Amino acid sequence: MTGTSVHLAVYDTFADWEPGFATAQLTQHGRTVRTVGLTTSPVTTTGGVRVQPDLSLDALDPAGSELLILTGAALWDTGDTLAPFARTARAFLEAGVPVAAICGATAGLAREGLLDDRRHTSAVSFYLAATGYAGGAHYVEADAVTDTGGASRGALVTAGPTEPVAFAREIFGLLGVFEPKKLDAWYRLFHDSDAGAYEELNG
Repeated sequence: MTGTSVHLAVYDTFADWEPGFATAQLTQHGRTVRTVGLTTSPVTTTGGVRVQPDLSLDALDPAGSELLILTGAALWDTGDTLAPFARTARAFLEAGVPVAAICGATAGLAREGLLDDRRHTSAVSFYLAATGYAGGAHYVEADAVTDTGGASRGALVTAGPTEPVAFAREIFGLLGVFEPKKLDAWYRLFHDSDAGAYEELNG
């Protein structure tokens, strides 16, 4: 890990509810979350929120980042507008910096060939199969999956669109935000509404 900044990709139609659990805790645990767009022009999320990116994609350097987060968006499945983000994910992984992708972003990574030889998940297997990718044998039926990548490339987190809490859990585990027992308590609190986990988390 080479920095304490986490970069959240933002683009028109981005699913603004998907990264919230992750970014809230990352910010509270010493990370700076910076938004990155194709340009620095404002974008509008699926929820109608306008976001001003902190920097443009061409200014993003993996060496200054701890993680790149890619969320779902209608644009992942309607053309090549977001393909530059998938190419940036490749650069991050090749530099040994992790990438976390949820929902439609997993299809973008599939089209880029980044899931061909890694354990991964998504909405459903046939959603990724429709991209024509070669990684079907590595698909895992799970809420979220982390492929550690090995010594020479960055780790990759993937999750389906209904699993923002599991997505955050994998990110926290990867970056060491919580020690294991507190990570489990955090997940039970926010995923299962286990009130007893609150004391374990904050004790």
